Amino acid sequence: MAPFAGAADYAGPLFDTHLHYNQEAWDGHAGPYPPAEALARMQRNGVKAIVANSRPNAGTQTLAAARETRAAGVTVVPFVRLYRNRDDYDNWFRDDSIYEMVQAELARGTASGPYRGLGEFHLYDSANANGPVARKLIALAEQRQLAVLAHVDDVAIDLLMANAPSRGRSLRLIWAHTGIGGPPVARVQALLERYPLLMGELSYRPGLTCDGGTLCPEWRALILKYPERFLVGSDTWVNQRWSAYDEIMRGYRTWLGDLPPEVAQRIAWGNAAGLFGIK
Repeated sequence: MAPFAGAADYAGPLFDTHLHYNQEAWDGHAGPYPPAEALARMQRNGVKAIVANSRPNAGTQTLAAARETRAAGVTVVPFVRLYRNRDDYDNWFRDDSIYEMVQAELARGTASGPYRGLGEFHLYDSANANGPVARKLIALAEQRQLAVLAHVDDVAIDLLMANAPSRGRSLRLIWAHTGIGGPPVARVQALLERYPLLMGELSYRPGLTCDGGTLCPEWRALILKYPERFLVGSDTWVNQRWSAYDEIMRGYRTWLGDLPPEVAQRIAWGNAAGLFGIK
């Protein structure tokens, strides 16, 4: 039994598919979570791989190159984040300089290899999925076989998929929080059925867990029906999430322990490892 898991908890490896190493965590000179501290938190929680996306992308570049990452045995799967600063959150979907930045980052790559995805990005108004740069980036992602990490509502899922060349049949879209606004389980199921490569990342998901931190019945039923479609992540978007990293990962291990072992392993590790070809 791993030291970070209780007797009935899932005790295998975790793949953190929604990790930010933003400027306020560590800017290269000062900050509470330099690489050694950030990697220590991953290592002691059995996190063996991460999807890293950071504002700005220098944070991801740092994790990809850090000796501490190698020492901790953590694999970095780098994504290009669309934000250089906080102003970009509200404007990226129509700003051609964002598209140019993405192209430059893709050409540059990272010390852990080429970028594997785009995002996380936000759409506070789902209609902005039809912004000119949003359209171009979705087409680019599908053409380059890049995954997309999108913090959007269920309406925007349909709009983004409609802008893909395959109309959503071939776009690998990771739905951050599986809808942080809490669309009902029936709507989530309908989207999973409509889009064969849609994956649901489960941080912050309203209604996911009930008393004792176990899965609520309707979510347990959905996960058992689609065990290949869900992922876990920390979403360290603010430093408070880094300070709570141990608690976040313990929470996942608790409800994963309530699932059949083969299902728990898929959600904790196998689905993401398969998506990105990680051994």
